This record gives sequence, C-alpha cells and structure tokens, in this order.
Amino acid sequence: MAKKILIVDDSATVRQQVAMVLQGAGFLVTEADDGQNGAQAIESDQEICLVICDVNMPRMNGLDMLARVKGEGARPGLPIVMLTTEFDPSLVGRAKSLGAKGWIVKPFQAEQLLAAVNKLTA
Repeated sequence: MAKKILIVDDSATVRQQVAMVLQGAGFLVTEADDGQNGAQAIESDQEICLVICDVNMPRMNGLDMLARVKGEGARPGLPIVMLTTEFDPSLVGRAKSLGAKGWIVKPFQAEQLLAAVNKLTA
C-alpha cells in the first residue's frame, strides 16, 4: 500500500510541484491550503505518515500547526518537514525544538525532497 503524505502550503503551485514529485515516486498525496486545514487533516486521517509544510501561511502558520499537532498529542510521532523560503536560523531552531524532522528551502530540488521523504517514511 502506498504511503500517504500531506502537503500543507498556501501556494497551489507549490502543492502541485511537490505532489508531482511525490506521486512520481509512488506516494499518495493529500493537500491542505493552510495550517488550520493541515492540522485538521492530520487529526482526522491516521493514514498520513509524513507532512511537508510551509512556514508562512494565512490563518495558521506552519510553526503554529507544528506546535498544535505535536503539543496536543494528536500525532506526536508524525514526521513533519518544513518546506519554506525562510532560512532564518532562529526559525529553523524553533521548528526543530517543536519537533520538525527537516527544513528544506524553496526552491527545492526534487532529489533532496525525495531523499528526506524516503528516509523519514522508511
């Protein structure tokens, strides 16, 4: 059975680009357009085995979503990789302290993304 990955990004273009890479590698993909919808998807779909999440989004940003999912115990072991234009070391540190398993800067390289996904879903 193919593994399901949630892409959380307010950019439909980015979601499409990431989905193409992941689907091409045999993963199932589901999407959310902000952290609020992402958190709801994580809490309601136990088949999601990994999340790729932007930082800057409306309604709920990626770091707040990460804190909610990890902090409230809904899915504490779920690997979450941040995919963002941000490269501020303090944001990276905050994400790691909240439980993020990786930080990839946009524009991303497909090989780098797949390497992280394959490692975290193995």
